[in-house]
Amino acid sequence: MELNGNTRHASAPDKIAGDRRADRRYPIELELKYKLVRRKRILDTGTGHTIDLSSGGVLFEAERSLPAGLNVELSVTWPVLLHNVAPMRLLIVGRVVRNDRNKIAIRTVKHEFRTQGGSRGRADASGPKTGLDRPPLSNMPPYYQAPPRNPLNKL
Repeated sequence: MELNGNTRHASAPDKIAGDRRADRRYPIELELKYKLVRRKRILDTGTGHTIDLSSGGVLFEAERSLPAGLNVELSVTWPVLLHNVAPMRLLIVGRVVRNDRNKIAIRTVKHEFRTQGGSRGRADASGPKTGLDRPPLSNMPPYYQAPPRNPLNKL
């Protein structure tokens, strides 16, 4: 076969060997929740789990296929506690680049870690904050407790 004056062999397929990804992928299965978003409106929500992830993207399996080209927000349950106390979540914003049935690949636009918030320790917004609004010290994580008093230092 001749193309632009050069002879090509029909037996040599046009393939690039190897993985061309710039970011290393880590195979890890973590539970996640997703939101499919268009123009700040949530179109769909669901659950799934990661198959692998990198700083540039995530491959995950969802309950159903998601259309390519739309924005997605993932909230991934992180397996490590902050200071061995606080549960963490990895929040990822990205765009669906491809899907194969229920396997969805996204390109990461931004990501950040957050602690999993709860109502613990929050005061009632209707009234002033008092010492009664706080949880008792016995329920606080160890790094919030005051150090033990040394009976020799009585000042």
